[in-house]
Order: sequence, then structure tokens, then C-alpha cells
Amino acid sequence: MTKSQRDIWSKWLLKRRFGDNPEQMKAALDFLYPVRDKVLLNANLGENETLLDVGCGDGLIAFGALEKANTSRVIFGDISQDLLDHAQTIAQEMGVLSRCQFICASADNLSAIQNNSVDVVTTRSVLIYVSAKKQALCEFYRVLKPNGRLSIFEPINRFRYPEPLHIFWGYDVTPVAEIAQKVKAVYHRIQPPDSDPMLDFDERDLIGLAEKAGFREIHLELQAEIKPNTDHHGWEAMLRTAGNPKIPTLEEAMQEALTPVEAEAFVTYLRPLVEAKQGVIQSARAYLWATKL
Repeated sequence: MTKSQRDIWSKWLLKRRFGDNPEQMKAALDFLYPVRDKVLLNANLGENETLLDVGCGDGLIAFGALEKANTSRVIFGDISQDLLDHAQTIAQEMGVLSRCQFICASADNLSAIQNNSVDVVTTRSVLIYVSAKKQALCEFYRVLKPNGRLSIFEPINRFRYPEPLHIFWGYDVTPVAEIAQKVKAVYHRIQPPDSDPMLDFDERDLIGLAEKAGFREIHLELQAEIKPNTDHHGWEAMLRTAGNPKIPTLEEAMQEALTPVEAEAFVTYLRPLVEAKQGVIQSARAYLWATKL
């Protein structure tokens, strides 16, 4: 992976996922902090233990682990050297650098980590980007000590997928459905629904993958919801937010797919729905934790 490809992860995590909107950033963090806490609760990290956070990103779980156990040691693992550098700077500022290690590695190739060497492996929204999920789970199992624990969080994007043709991101756009399909096509081209790792698994697959990797004590909690989208932070935030590191913002996708006339018609219809908060959220997420017996 080239540096320019790695950069997409840091650019998204540190800026593009929030749409340059402070309120949206706060809302995202308000959602993520309980996720962090639950992942760490399920991990049951103790003092003098070593935790490997795979796909550490900006360090949400890793830094939480350092705060949870004062004598713990944390290995930050990520494919983005930019993000590892960012986390290392934060660790130095926090005065915890001596308890940290930073490894540039993918979830499905942790060869830099020895067998049976860590007490806990954690991930958050990592497997959705990994095609070789079976290999990743086998790697998690390999690096764990006997009685080591795995604790992960993953969105289940297959839930209620695909959207009906007249629905765009939870909004009924029937009068401009043909235009909406052109915008959807941009995203489908970048992340083909029939082959992209974001959509090739659900909660049952997570259990199966963990079991095949060798874990014998496995727990899973699925959370799913369908509700009015009353939490959206306005049209401008929606326009400038990228849903994940690999895709464009809505504004960028519209510029690529639509003529000026089509774009005007699409915005004229969709923007009032967004501002009136008339969308629907349909989402699911899974927590899995397991022990290497």
C-alpha cells in the first residue's frame, strides 16, 4: 500500500467523517465513547497485561485501555503510518509513550507480533475493510496467549440492505429516484455491493469465523434499530461528510455523476427533507468477545 493510499485513513478519521461540522464531530464521539467502553469491558483488561489494538485509527480504544489499567502496555497497530505517527504524538503528550508500541500492520498479517504474546486483542470497525476476514481472525488467535481475550465491534452493513430504489440514505426521493440512482452508482462502482468486504458478512459470520479460528468460548451481542433520523446535523454536514475512507462525500459524488440541472433538481428535492429531519436510520452493530482456551 502506497503512502497516498494510507493517507485516506488519516484524512477520513481526522476530518472527512465529520463533514467539517463540530456538532457532528461531537455527536460521533458521543456515540463512540460508549462503544470504546463496551469493547474494553468485554476485553477485561487487567494490570500488567498487554493489549493489541488492531486498526487503532486515532487511538480511541488504545488510549482508553491505557487509562483503564495503569500498568498495562498497549500495541497500536494500523496500516496507516500517518495515524500511527498521530497516535505516537498524543501518547508523548499524555506521558504514556513508555507503555506504547507502534506497528504498521494489517489485520490479516500480524507477522510482527509473536505467537502467544498478548493478553488482549481489540478492534473497532476494522473487519468491514478486510477481505481476508478468516485470516484476520486466525491472526488474532495466534498472537493471543492461552486464556487471552478477543473483543471486537463491527457495524453490520448487510442489515436491511439494499435500500429500495426510491430510498436514498433513508430519505424517500421517489420524484427524483432516477437522479438518485446515478449518485448511488458512484458509490457502487467504488465499493461493489457483491464483492466489497463491507457487505460480505453479518453477525452469524462473525461467530463462525471466530469458531473456525480456534476460539471455544464466544459471545455476541447484536444491536439493531430503525428510527427517525432526528440526529442529523443539517444539509451542509451531510453534503460534506464521507461515510468511510474509500468513498467521496455526497457533494463530490454529485459533481461526478450529475449535470448541473440534475444536481439542482436533486438538491431542491432532498435538502428540505434533510433539514426537516424526515429520514429514517436503519442500522445494526455487533459486539463479539471470545477467549482462547
